[in-house]
Amino acid sequence: MNSILNYETVSLEDDALVILDQTKLPNEIVILHLQTQPEIWQAIRTLQVRGAPAIGIAAALGVYLAAKNIHAEDYMSFFVQFHEAKEYLNSARPTAVNLSWALNRMEKVVSDNEGRNIPEIVELLRREAIAIKTEDTEMCRKIGEHGLTLIKNGDGILTHCNAGQLATSKYGTALAPIHLGRERGMNFRVYCDETRPLLQGARLSTFELVADGVDTTLICDNMASQVMKEGKIDAVFVGCDRVAANGDACNKIGTSGVAILAKYYGIPFYVLGPTSTIDMNIAAGKDIVIEERPAEEVTEMWYSRRMAPEGVKVYNPAFDVTDHELITGIVTEHGIARPPYSESLRKIMLP
Repeated sequence: MNSILNYETVSLEDDALVILDQTKLPNEIVILHLQTQPEIWQAIRTLQVRGAPAIGIAAALGVYLAAKNIHAEDYMSFFVQFHEAKEYLNSARPTAVNLSWALNRMEKVVSDNEGRNIPEIVELLRREAIAIKTEDTEMCRKIGEHGLTLIKNGDGILTHCNAGQLATSKYGTALAPIHLGRERGMNFRVYCDETRPLLQGARLSTFELVADGVDTTLICDNMASQVMKEGKIDAVFVGCDRVAANGDACNKIGTSGVAILAKYYGIPFYVLGPTSTIDMNIAAGKDIVIEERPAEEVTEMWYSRRMAPEGVKVYNPAFDVTDHELITGIVTEHGIARPPYSESLRKIMLP
């Protein structure tokens, strides 16, 4: 059987955005070819494509496809229709900054080339979308290089959610040091939180780590304290969907609890992500909009029969914010930021 690591998470083929449907993993490998904007919006919204970097790539490729189908006689008409398509895709999910970052970067191509004809602008958009994907692979490799300096062969690492290859173009962010280390013959013991309620750790992280030959152990979210207490964890690696200017990091729900436990047990807690997830326009984590997901994800999604009584209220935030005081370091493609983050993040964003 072909390894899951040999599949591209998101790519462009002719007139289609091609994604690996992550809602079907690990039991089925389903490749989707998406052509219309509603299809692409729905894929982002329903997590068929997920992970902050992968969402950004999908959005860039998706808005390029929208541009190809715009019928306009002049630049201004083209720009107005492009902006509408961009805003439509941007509405799919509110928290991951990579979505708006990639779409704004694509729109800048249009606004910077008013003097060109429309076919030329569309071609420039195609090149920019491909560049975003190519750059993501290189960024993830660099994040992996910096992350590898924080661990040694044989270490035990705890991770939450999935910030691996399935969330990016290659390598991942939080899992990049592990995949890169494996390429160099290193071995690690990785403990994956299942990550309720969507089970990205159970379904996705374990899937790709086992495929890479990593010593992988799945644990329920509420077992993290126990494995830390037993001395099995040397470091915690997590991804991020948005980082505020003060270092507060927004990631999959449950991350802040892991950070609190790590602080108690004296275990270093690292956030790994590209600089595109750092939002210097947001002063602190309290200003980050937290997406709330449907109640059905908690009450019935993974059960043959509904497991909660009808009428019970459900609170289902998709993310939480880890206070910067709990974070040992923020690992980016440009290096590792350390406290005080208001200074180190500003410096690391300069390149």
